[in-house]
Order: sequence, then C-alpha cells, then structure tokens
Amino acid sequence: MSRPRVLLADDHGLVLGALEALLARDCEVVGTVTDGRALIAAAARLQPDVIVLDIAMPLLNGLDAARQIKRMFPRMKLIFLTMNEDAELAAVTFRAGASGHLLKHSAATELLSAIREVMAGRSYVTPLVTEGLVTSLLRGPDVPVRPELTPRQREVLQLLAEGHSMKQVADVLKVTPRTVAFHKYRMMAQLNIKSTAELIQFAIKQHLV
Repeated sequence: MSRPRVLLADDHGLVLGALEALLARDCEVVGTVTDGRALIAAAARLQPDVIVLDIAMPLLNGLDAARQIKRMFPRMKLIFLTMNEDAELAAVTFRAGASGHLLKHSAATELLSAIREVMAGRSYVTPLVTEGLVTSLLRGPDVPVRPELTPRQREVLQLLAEGHSMKQVADVLKVTPRTVAFHKYRMMAQLNIKSTAELIQFAIKQHLV
C-alpha cells in the first residue's frame, strides 16, 4: 500500500519541521506552507491525499482555506492541528470540511492514527475535545454573523486585522483599493461597528486572526 501524500500548513517553521520529521517514515510529505493562500495554491499543484493544517494562519485562515479547498477538491482529507481546546471551534472545523481534529499537545502518534483513519474514510477527533464537540454539533450550525459576511468580506477583514493597508490588501486580493474600502465600510455598516479597532476585535472573536 502506498504511503499517504501529506501537505503541511502552519505559520511556525519549528512546528512544520517537527511534523515533517514525525511523518517522514509513514507518509510522503509533499510540501510545507506557512499561510492560507499558499496552502490553496499548493493543494491545487501537489494534489495531496491529506492536508494537516492550523486554524490561525496569515493572509487566509485555515477555516476559510479549508472551505475553498473542499469546494475545489472534495476528496482531499483535512486534519486540523491546533492549540485551541474550544470544542465549539472543533465543531466549526468539521462544518468547514475537516475529517480530523487534534490538539498540538496531543501525543505524536495520534496524528499518524488520525491520518490512517481519514485515509480509510473515517473521521478522527482527539478524545481531549470529543465530549464538548458532540454537544456543539447537536446544537446545530454556527450562529451566523450579524449579518453573515461573504467570503470576500472575511478575506478583507482578516487582512485588515493583520495590519495590512488597504493598498496591500488590494494587492493580495488583486482588486482595487476602492473595492477594499467598499468592503470595509460595508462591513462596518452591516455590523454596526464604528471604528477600525472594533472591526479588528470582531475579527479576533470570529477566529479570523
């Protein structure tokens, strides 16, 4: 049986190095990336079987990257590996298309177990969040944003919250600064937010940064 082809995504180089060393014997690590936009490009180029990714990544967070990848490549398996122990956030990762969810302080062998499970068509959740995850999933879908933001608005919001200027955001998204400004002020009106600082706080609460 061939080894699973795995793509790794995390914004910490030390984490990527440790994961690559851990998986080297049992998996073929086809690439490593440090931001969500590079992840989408690498997924299209490398066509991995499994992507191991974090939630908090620059330029595009793991949740929004996962949603785009699953739309383009439904058969790719996604395993989130995160520091956040919030069971509700684990539920959000599965709604975004995840097949697995682990914590970074889980046992190293647990990641290999998760890869084997998702390659067999099953899901894997670390026992550290299982009980809370079931409760969160039973509660139903995510509570919508007031009102729900579009994918493009979420992209603009994350980049602004990371400290990019409107021109820099425009360059990343390949749109005009005027378009970025339109999205920013439309969001502020939708969310009844009066300042950029409030907008950044909202982005943090939404796990966009």
